[in-house]
Amino acid sequence: MGYIINKIKHKIIYELSKHDLKLKPHSYVDPQNFTLNGKKNLHIGDYVYIGPNALIYCKLSKVFIHDKVTIGPGLTIVAGDHNFSIVGEYISDVHDDRKRPEDDQDIVIETDCWLGANVTVLKGVTIGRGSIVAACACVTKSCPPYSIIGGVPAKVIGRRFTDEQIAEHEKALYGK
Repeated sequence: MGYIINKIKHKIIYELSKHDLKLKPHSYVDPQNFTLNGKKNLHIGDYVYIGPNALIYCKLSKVFIHDKVTIGPGLTIVAGDHNFSIVGEYISDVHDDRKRPEDDQDIVIETDCWLGANVTVLKGVTIGRGSIVAACACVTKSCPPYSIIGGVPAKVIGRRFTDEQIAEHEKALYGK
């Protein structure tokens, strides 16, 4: 059994090396169905699971996925946008060297989040610690910690805990 596990680990390391993606030992990204544009700008914490068919674009801005994050299949993260403000040019002809600061913005997924299947996260978003994002949501705006987020575009549809439960949860996990 150990031999098979080692072969699987080697296959994962080989596939991820195509992206030159270095993961912490307890994190996992499905290597065969992973599309990444901007490897130097992707930062993945420890105990992170990213399901199959993930697509992450962070060519000119950064994506931070903190510790203990679980992400279902079909994730799409796009940390940039096209500069579509130039009159007299096709959008596809305006390249990265002519982007404005607002065209590419960092994305942060804080610790202890769960993103369901087929979630899309767009530029400039921070998903607060302990939040849950419903399947098929398109997150275009930041959300506070311990939110339950859903819809297209996504909005806060509930809270994971009461204020008292958040205090108890944070004390148990973080000593705060």
